[in-house]
Amino acid sequence: MAKLVGAFAASHGPVIAREWDQLTPATRDKVNDAFDEMGKRLKALKPDVLVILSPDHWVNFFIDNLPSFCIGIGEEHDGPPEPFMKAVFPHDTLPGHPALGRHILECALGADFDPALSHRLKLDHGFCVPLWRMGLDPIPAIVPITVNELEPPLPTIKRCLAWGRMLRDAIASFPGDQRVVILGTGGLSHSIGEPTMGEIDEPFDHTCIDLFSSGSDAEIAATLEHRLLSTGNGGHEVRNWVIAHAAAGGQGFDLIDYAPLPEVHVGCGFAEWRMEA
Repeated sequence: MAKLVGAFAASHGPVIAREWDQLTPATRDKVNDAFDEMGKRLKALKPDVLVILSPDHWVNFFIDNLPSFCIGIGEEHDGPPEPFMKAVFPHDTLPGHPALGRHILECALGADFDPALSHRLKLDHGFCVPLWRMGLDPIPAIVPITVNELEPPLPTIKRCLAWGRMLRDAIASFPGDQRVVILGTGGLSHSIGEPTMGEIDEPFDHTCIDLFSSGSDAEIAATLEHRLLSTGNGGHEVRNWVIAHAAAGGQGFDLIDYAPLPEVHVGCGFAEWRMEA
């Protein structure tokens, strides 16, 4: 059977790619050091497949067709369409893993979820900034999963915890000896297209870190549903961290680094959930 060997989460601000050369050396060093450490840890796990959770930034879906979860089941997926990403991450296509993608889809349906599916997703900066900055070469096969974190109604935190547990069970029941790593991207606090754009809610970020370190599922769900009402809209991307946390069994959280970085408009967090041997 396949084995979930690791779970990670990382921020993915587009400014990291679009304005990299304009960032101060201190900010570039902070981002580089965190992604380098995360990349080193991820590469050491020798994954065959990455299951990546990210919002879709209006490149595949819009408000006329916006699924809560969409699983990519294609043989390959398109690389990032944004011009600023093409300049630093020139991948026209990225490899998929249709067998695992379809297995996750079937397990989700069996667990009373109703996800959408796609035979070919466009993987935007949310998926690809971490892949680029971690320096993965070659890039493993990817099962991309988009999570609606942009426009209400959003999946509840409780639902995301259940989705993470479903992913864990699906991976464990997949036939074969694949080594699988889950990567949740996005967050922590930031605000896009709002009057508060550029502000970072450090208390919210530290609450998230504390919850992943020692909170119960009930505490995570109740606290985040309440706190997300009063932080920037980009904070909703913490759902991908919640999914990774649940997939890891709700334990083993190890903060690689956290820094509020006004230059990239994001409270940048980087973390690993260390799996049991």
